[in-house]
Amino acid sequence: MNSKVERLENNKVVLEITVSAETLEKGMAKSYQKNAAKFKIDGFRKGKAPRSFIEKMYGEGVFYEDAINEVCPDAYEEAVKEHNLEPVDRPDIDIVEIESGKGLVFKAEITVKPEVILGEYKGIEVPKKEYNVTDQDIEKELNALREKNARIVEVSDRAVKTGDITTIDFKGFSDEVQFEGGTAEDYKLEIGSGQFIPGFEEQLVGAEIGKEVDVNVTFPEGYRNEELAAKPVVFKVTVKEIKEKQLADLDDEFAKDVSEFDSLDELKADITAKREQEGQKMATQQFEDDLLNKIAENATIDIPEVMIESQVNTMLRDFDYQLQHQGLNLESYMKYMNTTLEQLKESYKNMASSRVKVQLVLEKIAKVENIEVADEDVNAEIEKVAKQYNQEAEQFKTVLRPEDIENIKEGIEVQKVIDFLVASNIAK
Repeated sequence: MNSKVERLENNKVVLEITVSAETLEKGMAKSYQKNAAKFKIDGFRKGKAPRSFIEKMYGEGVFYEDAINEVCPDAYEEAVKEHNLEPVDRPDIDIVEIESGKGLVFKAEITVKPEVILGEYKGIEVPKKEYNVTDQDIEKELNALREKNARIVEVSDRAVKTGDITTIDFKGFSDEVQFEGGTAEDYKLEIGSGQFIPGFEEQLVGAEIGKEVDVNVTFPEGYRNEELAAKPVVFKVTVKEIKEKQLADLDDEFAKDVSEFDSLDELKADITAKREQEGQKMATQQFEDDLLNKIAENATIDIPEVMIESQVNTMLRDFDYQLQHQGLNLESYMKYMNTTLEQLKESYKNMASSRVKVQLVLEKIAKVENIEVADEDVNAEIEKVAKQYNQEAEQFKTVLRPEDIENIKEGIEVQKVIDFLVASNIAK
């Protein structure tokens, strides 16, 4: 196999690859073995006709397709390595010449990683945000604990007020006609939760048990049911039950009930320490993000569109995975948001472009600064991950694929570069 490379504009490269007659012949032989049973030749049992007879009857090209599929991938990979190329998409293959006894010539057009021209990436001053813990933060967390541990008590001597948990029946009418999907019985609704259409819950404040009330609301524009979008409707609602939350007093007894601490002061101190730790992590993450974005802004890169598209698709897969954990999927989300896949992809493009640029810049800095990942680094990371799964490192290694190891290496390299950049720049 020999090859030559031609570089085009827009990070395009064309490889012209010549496969020897001997290699092509091996591919033809495998193609014959794979396809011989498909041909019926007079005088021979099915699948037993010699290759020469089949080629004479159907033409030599009858075995070309599978022969090409057999020999091209290895030849392409060898050429890519020979010319130190980094493809970012699948090759577009064009057969130039093929003939038994002479060999195969094909061209592979690919998009490769772009050249990265680094700008300033050392000695940069980047503001570091502080996340201070306030009395309001502590109060908010304590109130959340009170809500979580509240007693739910039924009441019958008053009307509905904000914060109540009600049980209601309702029927929805549009132009005095009951509409589909607007009816429910024994529905649990916390007043003020924002669970229903804006204005619905507020109009139940003051409603009494057993008395029907009219709730007038307008469905929002872009509502998933197009027939109701932007339409005024009326719900006839009957409150059947009212329950209220009874919150415990904030004292030492409360602290004992909801934590391992004996006093409220100890609980507050623990909340403060945890919030400060979270704040430091957030500040560090924000500083790193701002620093990397600044360094990426200083770099010059002509990013191929295919890399941005690939990143968009990755982000959408991640988003779909998150939705599935909430009992949804991408299709239902798009329907609810009245958007299309193309519109959703477009909304991700800027973020995807930024991520790709940062990734390329980090790779370039790793090369320039000779930042490498040692076997000890990989083993330490595998041991760390194995502990999270309560497994021995050696046992965990047996389930890792080569691409898993490569991903671990890439992750370690990225973190090493980030650590280097944080140490080389100034937080102010």
